[in-house]
Amino acid sequence: MKVLRDNGLTIVLLLATAATLVGMLLTGLSVHNEELTEHGAAELSWGQYVLTGHFLSALFENWESEFLQMSAYVMLTAFLFQRGSAESKDPDEISPQDADPAKDENKPYAPLPVRMAGLPRSLYSYSLGLALFLLFIASFALHLRESAAAQAAEAMLHGQPTQTIGDHLMSAQMWFESFQNWQSEFLSTAFLVVLSIFLRFRGSPESKPVSAPHSETGA
Repeated sequence: MKVLRDNGLTIVLLLATAATLVGMLLTGLSVHNEELTEHGAAELSWGQYVLTGHFLSALFENWESEFLQMSAYVMLTAFLFQRGSAESKDPDEISPQDADPAKDENKPYAPLPVRMAGLPRSLYSYSLGLALFLLFIASFALHLRESAAAQAAEAMLHGQPTQTIGDHLMSAQMWFESFQNWQSEFLSTAFLVVLSIFLRFRGSPESKPVSAPHSETGA
């Protein structure tokens, strides 16, 4: 079917997301219930577990790092270069991505914000990076809230005092949870940038043509 062919990448990624979410839910429930029974508390059903800080904190912690990676990558690649990488613009050439959209405001195929000009066009010109950054901020806020809830639940389980969200924001635990994911995202992106200089994957738009020289920049 044409719909499946034209949207196959998104469909497969969403199916993979759903499958791994189910796996995360089932394994997380098992781990959490094991901890609860060790402390004499009642086990949770999957419906109860999916609303706990234990599950949601881990979920939003990962979303946060992914959106940080993608927003930083979109923004950094607008201004920085890596010669030879398929993930970089050529520093010696003017890229189509740098073209002034004002030149196309009268073209009927241009997106509506481009044809509207002014503030709508300015915002639209940077909308991808802004949207990903806002998703990062939202995920970080949700991670903070649910991590604080998970800490409170664990503290109650052990008969210890709980923290406020403000206290949790300043805690080493909250930042350890974030930094351990952030560093891996930046490192994996750096590996992609550098490896695409020397390695190829035929058919992928993230790779240079197989026979392209290592010095060629951009896919």
